[in-house]
Amino acid sequence: MTRRKFCVAATVLLTAVLLGGTATFGGGAESAGATHGGRGQPRPNVLVLMTDDQTVESLRVMGNVRDLLAEEGATFTNSFVGLSLCCPSRSTFLTGQYAHNHGVRSNMPPSGGYYKLDSTNTLPVWLERSGYHTAHIGKYLNRYGTRNPTEVPPGWSEWYGSVDPSTYRFYDYTLNENGRLVTYGSDPGSYQTDVYGGKAVDFIRRSAPSRQPFFLSVAFLAPHSGGPREAGDPDLETPVPAPRHRDRFASEPLPRPASFNELDVSDKPALIRRRALLSPGEVAAVAENYRQRLESLLAVDEAVRDIVVALRASGELENTLIVFTADNGFFHGEHRVRLGKVLVYEPSIRVPLILRGPGVRRGQSVEELVANVDLAPTILDAARARPGRVLDGRSLLALTGKPRPQPARPPGEAESGGSGRDILIEGPATPVAERSFAAIRSLRYIFVVHATGERELYDLVADPDQLVSRHDDPALAGVRAELGRRLARLGDCAGATCREGPRPAR
Repeated sequence: MTRRKFCVAATVLLTAVLLGGTATFGGGAESAGATHGGRGQPRPNVLVLMTDDQTVESLRVMGNVRDLLAEEGATFTNSFVGLSLCCPSRSTFLTGQYAHNHGVRSNMPPSGGYYKLDSTNTLPVWLERSGYHTAHIGKYLNRYGTRNPTEVPPGWSEWYGSVDPSTYRFYDYTLNENGRLVTYGSDPGSYQTDVYGGKAVDFIRRSAPSRQPFFLSVAFLAPHSGGPREAGDPDLETPVPAPRHRDRFASEPLPRPASFNELDVSDKPALIRRRALLSPGEVAAVAENYRQRLESLLAVDEAVRDIVVALRASGELENTLIVFTADNGFFHGEHRVRLGKVLVYEPSIRVPLILRGPGVRRGQSVEELVANVDLAPTILDAARARPGRVLDGRSLLALTGKPRPQPARPPGEAESGGSGRDILIEGPATPVAERSFAAIRSLRYIFVVHATGERELYDLVADPDQLVSRHDDPALAGVRAELGRRLARLGDCAGATCREGPRPAR
């Protein structure tokens, strides 16, 4: 037992005695499925590693993430984001709420950005209040620092946040380091991913001897695009790989699923129909962007290795819940989309999610539908801390322990092994609509209602690439009606109603 574990156990026991069993640490997320630990156990550290614009497919090049996290923990194979855009997605992580409840619906004012979120009532505030030493390293929310670059958001005991607009530069960027602006240069030692990883290792080494549990958030820019532009870059925005990784995947083929440069988009809404087929030059640019994005992830993978090594050396690895995820997915030519996210299709909304830590069974694959709205409830459950908001998500810890029976299957999905929980997928705000679309994602289907009135319905068992929308198919009229009813309820849900399974039709 490390010194911190012994001290924490003694402190928790003394607190329980002095307070006569009041729920100082207990019941943090009970309404959202809390299950983890007991009051007499030391609370775990929590480490969140978040990448930017990462697809599930790209995990294949991250050997350390696979070996040190996935093989030692739980991989969620059906993990989604409620709104596939940086600021709304990260706000969901910080609040445990869908975008229609936390209010951040885009990256920019008036509907989004850092200053749109109530930062006084977020996950770090709740954890710091409950006794955690909290720290953030890297990207935060879009437009952070544009008004006051030395501001430290509430709830962070230590702060090493990137200041916009320099956030999107892999060199020559500025960090607010606990209220002091520090500018990094263009030398190899200033490569942003390496700096973030080094700061995380330093924080762990300093924090391990303390009696306080810690919450550390590390938000890497990679594989998001960023400056500076380099010789040979395509006519697309690309990331900057570390010099040691440049051209590592120079001959890597671009994946071409059935949806790549989709030939027939007559079933799709106008925003897809008006896109021309990608030209050979555009396909070549997409391929080069894809390769550079893979290369940029290699430095993240090395940072993950160094962080896990630091946790092991400090004696804290087995007492740390590690969460690895991304803020959203990304397109590489699917459905004629050269790059980006935001849209309702699988490459955009599906993200990696891996948990490793106390109580998480090694090497398991979890198929239940989960979303980034579940991250805050999961962390609060592990930390036995109380939220300051009504949580829309649920704790995932109950899914990561002992093997569980197959969940109940909703009507119309029995043949596909459907899960009883739906995920809400929202589009960002537009000048004419609060959200560009609302969609319901079940294990088998996704049903979309666009602000334009257009609709889409895909059977993801028969059509995983979303090639043929069956929104007008009479054979699916009953499914469409049921999903429409469920979407109407989920679209303005709050708290427990966001977590309910399908109800029988009346």
